[in-house]
Amino acid sequence: MQAFEIKRGLGKSLEGDGLFRIAKEVFGNAEKKGEKVVVTFGALAPLEAEYNGKELLISTTMKKDVDAETASNTIKMYNKFLENATGYTSKERAKKLQKKAKEGKL
Repeated sequence: MQAFEIKRGLGKSLEGDGLFRIAKEVFGNAEKKGEKVVVTFGALAPLEAEYNGKELLISTTMKKDVDAETASNTIKMYNKFLENATGYTSKERAKKLQKKAKEGKL
């Protein structure tokens, strides 16, 4: 499971059905199972997302037997989902992870 920081002020939009709405908008399908949002899309089998009031928690497994186009499209949509949900681009998320690693917080 990975934890992603949420940009200040964006947390309120993820509460309730906010995270579900973002997942449905990006992937085209999503379902709620308790507090978690579950998505199956392309090479994702499945993606589970949950907002705990502080950070976005993501658990996912990737299918290995997909073609290159499906894998590429899946990665694009996954990054779009994370950007919409966290407010940070993939480059910004990578920098935050590097900073945490240097500080020994991983």
